[in-house]
Amino acid sequence: MSDQLEIKSRDLCTFSAISLGEVMLRLDPGDRRVRTTRTFDVSEGGGEYNVIRGLRKVFGLKTAVVTALADNEIGRLVEDLILQGGVDTQFIKWMDFDGVGRRARNGLNFTERGFGVRGAIGVSDRGHTAVGQLTSEDFDWDDLLVKFGVRWLHTGGIFAGLSNSTPGVAEAAMLAAKRSGTIVSYDLNYRPSLWKDIGGKQKAQEVNRRLASYVDVMIGNEEDFIEALGFEVKGVDENFTNLGLDGYSQMFEEAAKTFPNLKIIATTLRSVTSASRNDWSALAWSRKSGIVQSRGWKDLEIWDRVGGGDSFASGLIFGLLTGRTLEDSLNLGAAHGALAMTTPGDTSMATKGEVEKLASGGSARVQR
Repeated sequence: MSDQLEIKSRDLCTFSAISLGEVMLRLDPGDRRVRTTRTFDVSEGGGEYNVIRGLRKVFGLKTAVVTALADNEIGRLVEDLILQGGVDTQFIKWMDFDGVGRRARNGLNFTERGFGVRGAIGVSDRGHTAVGQLTSEDFDWDDLLVKFGVRWLHTGGIFAGLSNSTPGVAEAAMLAAKRSGTIVSYDLNYRPSLWKDIGGKQKAQEVNRRLASYVDVMIGNEEDFIEALGFEVKGVDENFTNLGLDGYSQMFEEAAKTFPNLKIIATTLRSVTSASRNDWSALAWSRKSGIVQSRGWKDLEIWDRVGGGDSFASGLIFGLLTGRTLEDSLNLGAAHGALAMTTPGDTSMATKGEVEKLASGGSARVQR
């Protein structure tokens, strides 16, 4: 048992973790800008997927993705990239492609890295994507979670905001997880652009508050808790900064009181000096441990900040799945997030050894 989490035995389960969410094709202009480049590097990524990809590729746990793709060459490219990450693809729902993409298509994410005073920019092209067409009837969650055995289910606010039907899919998965004894984690990941045309902030809060009642481990930063859950937190400014430890304590206490089902709450702490230099650490709370704080990195040099929070989540989850204390798990998450931001792409290129070394206080001294 890890910090009040009753996690099913690894021996009884095929998968340590599965994710429910969209996997997009990322197009990266490298050291140029989207508006000026003539070439792109491609990779796969998605807020929920990145977490279980890290659990598989970095930490060696068996994972699977539950998603949908349009069955065309782009979809098969995304599948090939997922397979390279070692994630099981048997639960991908393939949807017929009509030749144009009127009914179902695959999402594209154009992302340029920021530098200095120029912030990173992400332009997603995900309207009418296959995963947004999913309904609660598309998967037999009881069969999936019990027949195969799954220790941990991860999903989040990005998936919930894709369409009017995806919150119902997430709710069906979470209810089945509760019945099967599978731990549920949820990353709030508030994105205003996702909710803009389906009810805005009010709809986001309605959906996220409903789903929060099924969550064991809640992940999100101060903006997520304020915007996605509607919490009022004293001391935070209009840019969601300067919250302070007292403010986070208040935020955690309100979340725990509002949703008594929550066992662990975790957040990253990021202070942006420039696009290429951030202060980075993390906080977590549990009913057993109270508030704990991770190691921190002052003026961390950033290569690509996208996916840092997802790698934080996968390191945290790895620690909890392997019976570490909340503090040790939090340090693994913070270290993994820091390392993931030193390489390009949504997904982590770190090794387990690098994460554990940094989490325990190791330096960037050359290894020979």
